[in-house]
Amino acid sequence: MSWKAFEVVFRLRTPLHSGWRKVGNLLMTRPYVTGRMLWGALTMRLTRNEAGDEAATDSGRYEKTGELVHEKLAFTYFYPALKAKSGFEVNWPWEGEADFRRRFLGGYAGTALNRSGHAAAEGTLHEVEFISPHTIDDGKQVYLAGYIFERGDCRLNWRSALRRIQFGGERGYGWGAVEPLGSPNEMDCLRLFGNVSFKGSGDRPLLSLEADARLLAHTAADPNLHAEGEIEPLVGREWRTKHVGQDVGFSGVCFVPGSKLSGKGKFQVGRLGIWKAEG
Repeated sequence: MSWKAFEVVFRLRTPLHSGWRKVGNLLMTRPYVTGRMLWGALTMRLTRNEAGDEAATDSGRYEKTGELVHEKLAFTYFYPALKAKSGFEVNWPWEGEADFRRRFLGGYAGTALNRSGHAAAEGTLHEVEFISPHTIDDGKQVYLAGYIFERGDCRLNWRSALRRIQFGGERGYGWGAVEPLGSPNEMDCLRLFGNVSFKGSGDRPLLSLEADARLLAHTAADPNLHAEGEIEPLVGREWRTKHVGQDVGFSGVCFVPGSKLSGKGKFQVGRLGIWKAEG
């Protein structure tokens, strides 16, 4: 089954919290949008669009739609980008990490009030880190750039769904709002992010990287994969009707984005945008 690649760019409208880890009172954000986040946002919007005026409260509907999204679509991770003379320039978090954090990441402090309403409740002070919709230093608009892969027999109306999705945490406060710029652009050159080769003739999208290239998504740690970088267990909460938020999905132990290949590599884009080495 063949796959097509589409370039997608979102304008980030509000702060975006891509949940990562907690350090003290700080809830840290990942500096990119993961495949799990995009899968979850599309699954929710497609399910609610299909329900129409009905209440979309049946978890079975979401599970069914989520499986279809897994089968018919695949994703890269999405990274902060700024407008350039021609197109958009991605700002990689690992190229000058301190400068990236200073320019793109902010924080919001909050607390719960005690019953009297006159003081903070003990132990509730916290700070939520976020990707800012505008650069901290000079106020430039921040965009999110990446790619969506569509299988040839896909009938999901994902293009329309992109117009009404939110990413990440704190969505109830309006965070994570994005706006797609125009329609997804089908790629003719089959080169993604400037240096990643794409082949769409297999069961899953196949990406090829040159030696010393960076991994641009979580990549399953495999003994045959020669790479340098941190590894982490990749987990995420899954929401079901009965035990809301208590189901934990485990996607394996992975190299983190930004890890460097020691040689050339070919990777399948699997579920949730996770890469798996071939050969």
